[in-house]
Amino acid sequence: MSDTKRPIALDIADETPLGDATLAYFDKCREKLGMVPNVLAAYAFNEAKLSAFTQMYNDLMLADSGLSKLEREMIAVAVSAVNRCYYCLTAHGAAVRQISGDPELGELMVMNYRVADLSDRHRAMLDFSVKLTEMPQEIVEADRQGLRDAGFTDRDIWDIASVAAFFNMSNRVAAATDMRPNPEYHAMAR
Repeated sequence: MSDTKRPIALDIADETPLGDATLAYFDKCREKLGMVPNVLAAYAFNEAKLSAFTQMYNDLMLADSGLSKLEREMIAVAVSAVNRCYYCLTAHGAAVRQISGDPELGELMVMNYRVADLSDRHRAMLDFSVKLTEMPQEIVEADRQGLRDAGFTDRDIWDIASVAAFFNMSNRVAAATDMRPNPEYHAMAR
């Protein structure tokens, strides 16, 4: 059993103290979320890795996009469900519940998005994300055209693929390190 005081099963010593910008970022997390997400605590052993992770995450999940924040969180959950990533299903399932204001949608997304009452746009987006996760070698022009037909631009398709790819990477790191979600996520937006 992993040490519940550590966010991961690996015992990685801090290389250097965190800089002022990172400490301020963690303070902002505490202010907005009431905690520092364990994924950030896990990366904190190396500030360069933490910075690279947070910059990519913030760009994909929070920056301007043709995808809404909810749509990006839905992709994170659908991909994480395929990969059975406990950390991301817990954290991003909570985000879907919170952003949508619909706890049932959050649970359906975690369990099986296919049974949720989704728009054609969202179903196409999630089907593409799951296919990219399970069978990337089988993505063809018809898959991209299906997204266009559902109302996505080529830039949106880039963003869908980038979010799906990021969470595939994150899911694998979380699995390899036995990353555990913060307990607070379990009760959020219920």
